[in-house]
Amino acid sequence: MFKTLPSDSATLAEPEVLPLAQTSVAQTLASVSSDELSDSSSDSLFEHFPWLYIFCREKLFRDDTERMIAALWPTGKPAPGRKIIELGCGPGFYSCGLAERFREITVLGVDRSPSQLSWAREKRNALGLNNCRFQSDNVLELSHPDASFDVLIASRLFTVLPNRRRAVAEMYRVLRPGGRCFIAEPRWAFWASIPLFTMWLLAGLTHFKNGYREPSRARVLSTREMNRLFATQPWRRIETWRDGRYQYALCEKD
Repeated sequence: MFKTLPSDSATLAEPEVLPLAQTSVAQTLASVSSDELSDSSSDSLFEHFPWLYIFCREKLFRDDTERMIAALWPTGKPAPGRKIIELGCGPGFYSCGLAERFREITVLGVDRSPSQLSWAREKRNALGLNNCRFQSDNVLELSHPDASFDVLIASRLFTVLPNRRRAVAEMYRVLRPGGRCFIAEPRWAFWASIPLFTMWLLAGLTHFKNGYREPSRARVLSTREMNRLFATQPWRRIETWRDGRYQYALCEKD
């Protein structure tokens, strides 16, 4: 069952972060300003080392497909014609998986990384999916009109996102009345930091000196922070829960 949460406009507490070791990589990071890291014109670690995140997503991260389906569609499948969007789709793990299982729906995966999107499109083509497509987009300012989608999904999106509240506002905006979103986020900064830290380490070893837009530390939300974050929008119902190293939110729009 859903449980309704009261609106809470209090400022979010500082999320848990994992300090970097005192290495040459850490020293390199110290010379990069926070403005550079969040600048959309800066290079992305996901572009220089796309294979690393793809490996983590395909082989190491938890597969929440069954949890996602059970939460979003208690009957076990979506109604025909439903439109799904995945924010921060990366290599298309969930987008392709849902499109392959439910051929009667359409799925759009969005991401800012051309390399991740290229991999996702190759995977889609290999599976022969004509109900799935991928698009470059900014989750903080989506290019889609209001009320465009029936379902929204996102996994591990908030660990590197600079403006979480704006992202949640966009989630709410693009969902249709009665639409639902499913969010999966890691609870522990150590596990969340593995791909990010490794990419920064490789950047240091390969002498890349660019200012990357990704943060130098992984940021995870506590359960309280997650509740407060989603309560910044007037969802009809919100449910949050934890399961091992991950936490989840399921929200339904009026």
